[in-house]
Amino acid sequence: MPQFQRPRWTQKTESARLCRMQIECHAEKIFRSDVETAFDLIVDSKRFPGTFVGYGLIPSIRAIVLETPLTVGAVRRIHNSDGSVLTEHVTVLDAPTRHAYVLSGFRAPFAWLVNKGEADWLVSAAESDCMVRWSYTFTLTSSLIYPLATLLLRVFMQRAMQRCLDNMANLLAGSAANPSASA
Repeated sequence: MPQFQRPRWTQKTESARLCRMQIECHAEKIFRSDVETAFDLIVDSKRFPGTFVGYGLIPSIRAIVLETPLTVGAVRRIHNSDGSVLTEHVTVLDAPTRHAYVLSGFRAPFAWLVNKGEADWLVSAAESDCMVRWSYTFTLTSSLIYPLATLLLRVFMQRAMQRCLDNMANLLAGSAANPSASA
């Protein structure tokens, strides 16, 4: 007796399944600074928290604590305004053009939606300025929560990311106008 096979149009492909398990967020901004200065701010555990003020349901960052010197494999603890402490594992540190890490340790209710977030910062020269691109790929706990997670991440997280880049650009523009302010 022949085996029953589902019609092709009902078979889900692996890429379609993965697509519903991951959500990407992107933000970019031109900074009025050189590549090195922008990159230094991205990885600065003292100055960066003040630029990530959150948005809506996304809390601000209060502090970043480095457990070891910043290198590939380093772990940083991200202390948020809601009391959560996330773990950041550095996966790429290619100064001054790229910084990537995996963020984990989310607490409920966010942990019900997301297992991890993979961040990638790219900094490139753009005439006398630089372009900063920040992307996140969030892996969901279930494809069933895709609509809710999409709303949360694309509305709140993506805006929090853009707000952060705007704040960083303003901070660097102020430093350029007043060189003694960064000393």
